[in-house]
Amino acid sequence: MARVTPLPSSVLSADQAALYERFASGYANFRGQAATLAHVPPALDGLYSMLLALRAHANLPLRYVELTVVTVSKLNACPYCVAHHEPLLAVEGVPEDAIAALPGFDHPAFDASDRLVIEYAGLVTQRAWGIRDDVFERLRGCFSQSQIVELTLRISLAGFFNRFNDALQVDDDLPPSSSPSGKETPDE
Repeated sequence: MARVTPLPSSVLSADQAALYERFASGYANFRGQAATLAHVPPALDGLYSMLLALRAHANLPLRYVELTVVTVSKLNACPYCVAHHEPLLAVEGVPEDAIAALPGFDHPAFDASDRLVIEYAGLVTQRAWGIRDDVFERLRGCFSQSQIVELTLRISLAGFFNRFNDALQVDDDLPPSSSPSGKETPDE
């Protein structure tokens, strides 16, 4: 049960309400999260606008974005984020058994870049203070500096959303039998 009363989009300005509805009824139904963020309209506006801008910029393939979100969410045991992002990772071509194995990265469906992304997501989540230079050498071998920065940002944002959703017990909003098939390409 949510710890704060979910708010409808009608309490927001027209622009913020449109942003709320885009996340609430779009590709992955983040209505519970949007209804909670509506208590702080500048946060809803800033966070969701940033996610849409990152998506439009298309600096980092969505497969890597979703690998980071699911990995971090599993490490942080955030059922809301896992439930909402596993189907999006499936849309990116990751088989269900590989998704189930995360945060493990020793699966034949994962190539070297996937494994590096998963490893890095785990390191940033569990011990960002102790990441060795050789990890960044390997990252630079696969990604541009802007992609490394965005990857780190996405990992950190996933951790933020995990804690936000867990602390406030944001309602799941997903039907009991949600399936990865048939989902649209994510806007996030």
